[in-house]
Amino acid sequence: MPALRRPARRWAALVVLMLPVLLVAIDNTVLSFAVPAITSAVRPDAAQLLWIIDVYPLVLAGLLVPMGALGDRFGRRRLLLVGSAGFAVVSGLAAFSPDAGWLIAARALLGFFGAMLMPATLSLLRNIFTDAGERRLAIAIWASGFSGGAALGPIIGGVLLEHFWWGSIFLLAVPLLLPLLIAGPLLLPESRDSTPGPVDVVGILLVIAAMLALVWGIKSLAQAGAAVPGALALVAAAVLGTAFVRRQRRRPVPMLDMRLFADPVFSGAVAANLLSVFSLVGFLLFASQHLQLVSGHNSITAALVLLPGFAATVLAGLAVVPLARRIRPVTAVVTGLALNAAGYGTVMLAGILDSDFALMVAFTVLGVGIGLAETVSNDLILSSVPPSKAGAASAVSETAYEVGAVLGTAVLGSILAATFKAGLQVPPGLSAWQADAARQTLGGALELANSLPPGPAQALVASARAAFDSGVLVTAGIGVALALAAALIAGRALRSAQWRRVDVAGEDSAAPANTVVTHGS
Repeated sequence: MPALRRPARRWAALVVLMLPVLLVAIDNTVLSFAVPAITSAVRPDAAQLLWIIDVYPLVLAGLLVPMGALGDRFGRRRLLLVGSAGFAVVSGLAAFSPDAGWLIAARALLGFFGAMLMPATLSLLRNIFTDAGERRLAIAIWASGFSGGAALGPIIGGVLLEHFWWGSIFLLAVPLLLPLLIAGPLLLPESRDSTPGPVDVVGILLVIAAMLALVWGIKSLAQAGAAVPGALALVAAAVLGTAFVRRQRRRPVPMLDMRLFADPVFSGAVAANLLSVFSLVGFLLFASQHLQLVSGHNSITAALVLLPGFAATVLAGLAVVPLARRIRPVTAVVTGLALNAAGYGTVMLAGILDSDFALMVAFTVLGVGIGLAETVSNDLILSSVPPSKAGAASAVSETAYEVGAVLGTAVLGSILAATFKAGLQVPPGLSAWQADAARQTLGGALELANSLPPGPAQALVASARAAFDSGVLVTAGIGVALALAAALIAGRALRSAQWRRVDVAGEDSAAPANTVVTHGS
């Protein structure tokens, strides 16, 4: 790669690789601010609304490992460019969706093409940055793109929705992917596995089916209580997941090397990665609706409330790189997860005080925690495996991110929807279909109120907002408990992790066999 010997070319290639990272991360959360507009335009019920949000990261998570294997076989740059072109075309279809079913289908296709984008980015990055010191900074920027992009999504959505219709959030893909399609062939080297394993069609179907059953089961239980179909779906998810694991262990060249999880540092870092994103996406789901539909802010003002949290996420992710000389990785990850818990605790305080300023503080605290935990956990995931396993490790890292996004919406979103439905007091005089529509979503209740006489309308609006905020308190309490549990798990799993030093020449220095190799200075 003679063209990439010059530093300017390497960093330009990183800029190009950051475009799909930002796009996929933004697309996970950009819908948060569009929920009221989408509810008004395509009128989804509660289940459809959650699927509109969930189906994209769900398909993405299910296909990341399979697409990583295809990239190994056919070329990572090629898969990246094909995915970019498909993503741009389907984004246009999503922007002009006439109904909820069309939008769900378009979001599923976006997940399909999005899965082509992500596995290639980190593998190509490792090939481009052969100097260990540069590589650590590049990985930190890459990780900050994930967490920062997720935090930036609602802000971009708020600005677009203030000036354009809801479909404009999907057209954002075009200006982000066009530079990649133009500059990618010039700056990015082709990379593939010289001895790829066969395509595992059965394994692909098993992992997708397991993810679908898991999310559907969670939604069903949250909406209908201890319903038999939801419980059966969770059992099916466990059976399918177990079958996938056993299949991978038996195959000579597995699609996902399950032996990686035997290392407690690797598995602990994956768990920290997943739960950090879980906290972020779950927070944005209810914060964006509260700011617009309860506090009554327009989309730009609501986005500005979240701006400090976005800045904190990015700055914390970059600041942890020089801090690596002074603190252990377990300290950074556990501190980050503890700050996630503190952020959700501040959400509960914000609900009690009815303060948007407290909500802004909560997101800032959460952002610092996510920036710390995400950057270090991604670095540990890559550095705890041999170089030959870097591609598989990067696929696991990205899959953990997407699974966290799915579960953040599925678990906290479903609990919020169930709490809202149970707590809403429907004014007397409404028909059966009106009462059912009001209980579906907060946006649906407020939309219905616009068609009612003043008395019932005011009663419905007050009850809907109170029921929603009551649900936020419940979900925030669950967020606190999960973040604290994650901090305890990470503290045990990562206690042996150590940064490995690098000498002046950029080569890894000797370290005990049980330490984590992190390329840096």
